[in-house]
Amino acid sequence: MFGMSHDTYLLVDAVVTIIGLILLITKFKVHPFIALTIAAGFLGLTSGMPVDKVMKSFQDGFGGVLGFVGIILGLGTMLGKLMADSGGADQIAQTLIRVFGKQRVHWAMMFAAFLVGIPLFFEIGFVLLIPLVYIVARRTGVSIVKIGIPLLAGLSAVHGLVPPHPGPLLAIGIFGADIGKTIFYGLLVALPTAMIAGPIYGKWISKYVPGTPSPELMEQIGKESSSDNLPGFGITLVTILLPVFLMLLKTFADIVVPDGNTFRIWMDFIGHPITALLAALLLAFYTFGAARGFDRTKIMKLLDQSLTPVAAIVLIVGAGGGFKQMLVASGVGDLIGHMAVQAQINPIMLAWLVAAVIRIATGSATVATITGAGIVAPVVGLIPGVNRELLVLATGAGSLILSHVNDAGFWLVKQYFNMTVTETFKTWTVMETILSVVGIIFIMLLSMLV
Repeated sequence: MFGMSHDTYLLVDAVVTIIGLILLITKFKVHPFIALTIAAGFLGLTSGMPVDKVMKSFQDGFGGVLGFVGIILGLGTMLGKLMADSGGADQIAQTLIRVFGKQRVHWAMMFAAFLVGIPLFFEIGFVLLIPLVYIVARRTGVSIVKIGIPLLAGLSAVHGLVPPHPGPLLAIGIFGADIGKTIFYGLLVALPTAMIAGPIYGKWISKYVPGTPSPELMEQIGKESSSDNLPGFGITLVTILLPVFLMLLKTFADIVVPDGNTFRIWMDFIGHPITALLAALLLAFYTFGAARGFDRTKIMKLLDQSLTPVAAIVLIVGAGGGFKQMLVASGVGDLIGHMAVQAQINPIMLAWLVAAVIRIATGSATVATITGAGIVAPVVGLIPGVNRELLVLATGAGSLILSHVNDAGFWLVKQYFNMTVTETFKTWTVMETILSVVGIIFIMLLSMLV
């Protein structure tokens, strides 16, 4: 490293590691969990950290993230599975179609996805709601793209911007933001953004790419729900929105009631994301379970099934936390922070840019959010008065940009909508990019007010 300053070396090291990470995931098809672990170890060893500290740092970062997010993922997934299997999701869709009518059914789909997506992971929400797209297309004769894109926009917007999703939750932890405020600002930004990228763009693009439902899938998932015993619309809404309501209540108490007050301490407990989701899940055992005639064995079986797809996600998220910790421990994070301060980039823009670059490279919104937040977090300490909640949202918005062939979501959409790669680019990729760009515009406008 002749003639290279330690700072420059650290930066080159970080860049090489991130490029290596990207290549492992994309070119060599290494599982992201293993790739992140290797990348973290490599960065630790090459950045000059004491060898005995390398795996310890990774372990601390991994545990620090999963101690919280792992629990949330488990609870949220179980809640989502019960909602799907009880017909709660179907009930929301049917009600919205009745209320909005055929002409505006694409708006109804966006609102349905927006609501259902709040406690759910994007992939899980997608698999739950895709039958609705098919059923609605069959019942109304509207193009599958015109109904599908608003649905995807609603899911994707809440996934990137609204806790309790893993990305925003991790960023909240890393930036030290307030969860209730983040939910509130997140909903403020996500709703208009989803409207523009979903129903408005979807209606326009469906004239050029109508999409054709695949006959096999139509047979399999396009069937109307036979059960008459669906949970009511009101009770479904109450169950899904309970955690959000409790978390917002906590924020309200934090604003109104003085610190150290017993009422406030209890509200903080009730509005903690883990307590809030647990409360909703316990309610769901009744509303989506017992009241639908499911016995305990059936509920147990559903919960077990719901956790299988989450295992990989939990490990990837944990390894992302370990990698982030390595960026911090090796000093790379601080270095990037100082450079950003000198470059005078608005930290909110910086958070968006960093997350966007990582997202385009790795294809994972969650990896982009964790790594991006890890890189930008040191800046917060150096620039006073940055709104931490908006930093979380900016990182989330950046993580949605330009989903292409390295993103599992891209192929998921392509298969279910029976489109070519080019058509998927015109519909899904453009929609994700609109979400990201419109999102950051709204966040910057909001930063002038708060």
